[in-house]
Amino acid sequence: MKDTDIASIIYLSLLAIALTGSIISANRHQIGKVARYAVVWGFLIVGGFVAVGVWPELRNNVLPQQSVVTGTGEITVPRSFDGHYYLTLEINGAPIRFVVDTGATDMVLTPQDAARAGLNTANLRYTSRAMTANGMVQTAPVRLDLVEIGPISDRRVPAVVNGSPMQESLLGMSYLNLFDRIAIENGQMVLTR
Repeated sequence: MKDTDIASIIYLSLLAIALTGSIISANRHQIGKVARYAVVWGFLIVGGFVAVGVWPELRNNVLPQQSVVTGTGEITVPRSFDGHYYLTLEINGAPIRFVVDTGATDMVLTPQDAARAGLNTANLRYTSRAMTANGMVQTAPVRLDLVEIGPISDRRVPAVVNGSPMQESLLGMSYLNLFDRIAIENGQMVLTR
């Protein structure tokens, strides 16, 4: 431990003692109530420390991550707690998170994700239309210079930018068809090239 860490611990300990003494002194007529609140706050603080300490272990179970196996060209995408599959692709160097949507024909970018990927959204021409679960929307066809996931890269990938607000970009069949095999096994989607 560094000297500054020890000094910080001493300072915070003295501050806690002074604060505790002040609370007890101001509420000496209700000492039972103060004790109950102190116990509750103590449990909350200890619970917070435990949660922070255990989170790295739980993260892989709560938020499983996609993995790329380079030797076989296999990508494993775990099913999220909401039942969907999410895949993060690098679009022109920017990480973009997609909902895998086998019911979507195209790779559909939100305007925000299109801008993050370096597309000039002010110059897009919304000349196409698409029927969605929310009705008809206008879309702007684009070509993505570079789409990467792990060692797999594709150039000049066709996509569309949605003209209407949407929560997440969709990874439709136009991109998924670039894979030789798509399978859902044991709660995960496996894509193989």
